[in-house]
Amino acid sequence: MQNFLEYLSMIWPLSPLFLFIIAVSFRLMDNSAYLFLKNEILINSSNVSRKLLKKHINIAEDPEFIRKLRRALLYRNLQQSFMVLAIISLPLSLMFFFLI
Repeated sequence: MQNFLEYLSMIWPLSPLFLFIIAVSFRLMDNSAYLFLKNEILINSSNVSRKLLKKHINIAEDPEFIRKLRRALLYRNLQQSFMVLAIISLPLSLMFFFLI
């Protein structure tokens, strides 16, 4: 058990960094701004909101465009989930690191 706790004490402080890297990779896979520009839909910024994605999923007629928008929305949700997990795990990992 002691060896396992030593192993965790070495790995656990790096978990927020790993979660952040995963979140950034999902953000890089989200190409929703490119999809809108490719279909000649003007947007104000490269950060397309979830609300706008859902709106265009409902009103679009092209099934390929809808499929790509759903994938972009999935990547956006995964990115935000991993960011929340990284933020939550940061104080937990610091507490675990200094208490053990």
